[in-house]
Amino acid sequence: MDQRTVAKRRFYRIIEYFETSKNNNDDGAYKRPQLVRFTYEYALSEESRDNLLRAFFRAMALSMDDDTQSIDFEELRLRFFGFADHLLDNFFLPLKASTKKTLQPTPTFRSTFGEVQGAPAFVGTPARISALRGDCLVRDHHRCVISRKFDQAVATSRFNCDGDAALDDDGDLLSGASFDVLEVAHILPRSLVTVNSDSQLVCFALEGADIDRPRNAITLTHTLHYHFGGFKIFFEPDNQQPHTYRINSFLPRYISRDLGLPTTRMLYLTSTRTIDPPSPRLLAVHRAIAHILHFSAVGEYIDKLLRDMDEKDIQADGSTELDRMLRLRLGSVAG
Repeated sequence: MDQRTVAKRRFYRIIEYFETSKNNNDDGAYKRPQLVRFTYEYALSEESRDNLLRAFFRAMALSMDDDTQSIDFEELRLRFFGFADHLLDNFFLPLKASTKKTLQPTPTFRSTFGEVQGAPAFVGTPARISALRGDCLVRDHHRCVISRKFDQAVATSRFNCDGDAALDDDGDLLSGASFDVLEVAHILPRSLVTVNSDSQLVCFALEGADIDRPRNAITLTHTLHYHFGGFKIFFEPDNQQPHTYRINSFLPRYISRDLGLPTTRMLYLTSTRTIDPPSPRLLAVHRAIAHILHFSAVGEYIDKLLRDMDEKDIQADGSTELDRMLRLRLGSVAG
């Protein structure tokens, strides 16, 4: 039996022990065993799963490949829940807390002062986001990639110019379209994660211009941007059609229905491919995170934590939740 097989078997023995109701010790916060399980199961490559197993067994102070080594589960309890809390505090919590709406300057806006001074365009500057929004609008035919609503500002300009004869990007009359204010939405937020060529999830920041490129962005309406940014909406690839996705959500079914979900959409491409399409790998990472947050209840836990942080005067009293709020607040001030 190879090392990976032994390690997986030992990993699941530990997970299943703590998943039982009498052992999970979740205190109604979030499902720690499920967080560890689904972080492993939704990793995008075998190498990523191997990396997580190595980190897990180091944290447990156990051998990965010695199947004869006995496991004292009660001795592992603090280490196991500490490992889950480490995943929450150092990855999922700052990731979800960073999913504030992308700044939305108009496509023509530029930071004149910065350009005159010769200042570099740092991540999230108006000039960079403006260029990104303009590129995504062109690539996505000035439509939300989910609802297919046409950009209201562009439609207004075309109607003012051409009247009832105004056309969309495909040459069809705009008079039959639906309209909304459209926004550029990052697939992954400007924190914590990037994906290498082997689809590995790597826990460090997307540096510089990497975050603000069309491959990491799509055009959405305000409402759909809100839910996509909160990892409530996700894209599942249709393996039969390139650049085609089944778009679904973890929202209540009545809200999903109101948003027109689930639905299947083929993403637009520029005819010359001068603007990169949305990256399938980045959409896959987004989808994996959405599933982990949902099935472990971590997403709901973090949402409540963020709501409480907005509503309460934070005072460090030693409790885990208030400690997390305080560190998030200090992090947002520093950032």
